[in-house]
Amino acid sequence: MIASYQAQCQLRVNAALDSLFVAPGPELARLYDAMRYSVMNGGKRVRPLLAYAACEALGGKADEANGAACAVELIHAYSLVHDDLPAMDDDDLRRGQPTTHKAFDEACAILAGDGLQSLAFTALFDQRLTPQDAETRLQMVGALAFAAGPAGMVGGQAIDLGSVGIKLDQTALAFMHRHKTGALIEASVKLGALASGHADQARLDALQAYARAIGLAFQVQDDILDVESDTVTLGKRQGADIARDKPTYPALLGLDAAKAYALELRDQALDALRPFDAAAQPLRDLARYIVERRN
Repeated sequence: MIASYQAQCQLRVNAALDSLFVAPGPELARLYDAMRYSVMNGGKRVRPLLAYAACEALGGKADEANGAACAVELIHAYSLVHDDLPAMDDDDLRRGQPTTHKAFDEACAILAGDGLQSLAFTALFDQRLTPQDAETRLQMVGALAFAAGPAGMVGGQAIDLGSVGIKLDQTALAFMHRHKTGALIEASVKLGALASGHADQARLDALQAYARAIGLAFQVQDDILDVESDTVTLGKRQGADIARDKPTYPALLGLDAAKAYALELRDQALDALRPFDAAAQPLRDLARYIVERRN
């Protein structure tokens, strides 16, 4: 069931994303090529899926969330480009292909990441992708800016870089990942909900509880796969976190306990969706997929 929904959403968001990578002149062709390479080279599109599913859960149409879906994927892609740089995680492989700074060069990768970040907000102001009224678009921009910035993803990245070789307790580890990974996942759900035009506070609160649980579950499963999977399946270097001596859930809790915790978080997410009807089924399926995926 989720595979069919995922394929539909991937086609929808990829078409919308592709329309954004048209260089305004030949002088910018290489920059736009690097931006396109960083986004259109595969990926599960989990964040766009969450935006579409949240929109539909509240009675909206999927196409109304195209801007939200593009925006969260562009922020995610920019973060990966910068993550992979030599000054950060220094990775050579992403989605089974050379990272952007390897395929182009380091300076071009930095600028491509900067461009993707700005383009995310452009997508939310583009009425072809985001047909909502001005007030709703401003809410969406504010939510994305907060999630992507120092109080969200960037702050989590800073904590992550400062935690190498340090043993964090479970509270500190969760705090880091709720910022580094969870903030953008929560924003994906919120932006999709806002795009629906039916986002009352009670249902926004329930969706936030759902997103908070799956955001952490996503990272726990990532940590598990870094131990159990392989480079070909992951599309990135297996064992990278262990090699860098980063704090992870398997290292802290043990592998079996980390798996149990991922399932506990999945169940918390499903429980948060109890007030919703069958329209929220894709969100339920995504909660299960996040802890069952193999890459």
